[in-house]
Amino acid sequence: MNTAFLRPARRPAVIRSARPRRRLPSARHLVLAPLSLLMVSPFVYMLLSSVMTKAELNRFPPAIIPDHLELSGYSQLLSGSEFPRWFLNSLIVSGAIVISQVILCSMAGYAFARMRFFGRRLALALVIATTLIPFQLTVIPTFLIFHELHLINTLGALIVPQLASALGVYLMTSFFQSFPKELEEAARIDGCSRWGVFFRIVLPVARPAISALAVITFIYAWNDLFWPLVAISSKENYTVQVGLTTFQGSHQANWPQIMAGTVLTTVPVLAVFLIGQRRFVQALSGAVKG
Repeated sequence: MNTAFLRPARRPAVIRSARPRRRLPSARHLVLAPLSLLMVSPFVYMLLSSVMTKAELNRFPPAIIPDHLELSGYSQLLSGSEFPRWFLNSLIVSGAIVISQVILCSMAGYAFARMRFFGRRLALALVIATTLIPFQLTVIPTFLIFHELHLINTLGALIVPQLASALGVYLMTSFFQSFPKELEEAARIDGCSRWGVFFRIVLPVARPAISALAVITFIYAWNDLFWPLVAISSKENYTVQVGLTTFQGSHQANWPQIMAGTVLTTVPVLAVFLIGQRRFVQALSGAVKG
C-alpha cells in the first residue's frame, strides 16, 4: 500500500520579512543629547529674543519666553536701516570668494598632487606655512597696497585678499593625492589633454572636496569682521557683520533689532552647512586618510 497519500500535506513556508532591529540608546547618546541641547540653546534664545520687546529684554532677570510675538525688530531692521543692502554685499563678497577659491585652489591642489616640477614640496610647505602668520601682522601692508590700487572702501578690497587660501590648497592637494591615477592614465591614452582630464575626469569626482571647500570658505567670508572694519568706511559698502555693530551705541542698544539681524545673518550659514554636510564630512575624512 502506498503511504505517500496518507502523509499530511506540508504547509508552504511563510517568508517573514526581516524587521529592522530598533537600536537602543547607548551611553554615548546619554552624553551627546544634553551636550547638543546645550549647543542649540543659544540659537533658540537668539530666535526668541528677536520676537521680544525692549522691556522684556531689559528685564532682570531676563525673560526666557516672550509674552507675545513682537516683530517690530524685523520691521525696523528691514525698513529703517540699510540691512538689505548689507546682506546683498555679503552675498556678493562671499559668492565671489567661494567661486574664486574653488577654481584656483582646485587647480593649485591638482598641480601639487600630480605634476612634478622643481621645488614642488618646498612650495607646498611654504604655502601651508603661511597659515602660521596671523592676518593682524599683515593688515598694514595689505591696507597700503590696496590704497595704492584705489580699492579701499570698495567690495573689491574684501574679495581680492581671499581669492585663494592655504587651507583650500592643502585640502584639494590631499584629496587629489588619494585619487587613483589609473582613471587619468586611461583618459590620457584615449587622447584627452591635461586640461581635459582635469575638467572631465578629476573635478566631477572631487565634488565632496569642492563642497567642503565651498562650505568652509563661505562661512569664513560671511563671518569676517576684522578686515571689513579696516577696509570699508562708507555705510553703503558695509557687510552684515559690520552693519550689525552700528546698532549698538555707546549708551544704549536696540536688542530686538540686533537679535533680528543676527537671526537673518545666521540663516545663510546654517543653510549652506546643512546642504553640504554629507560631502563636507566625506571630504574631511578623505583628507585625513590621505
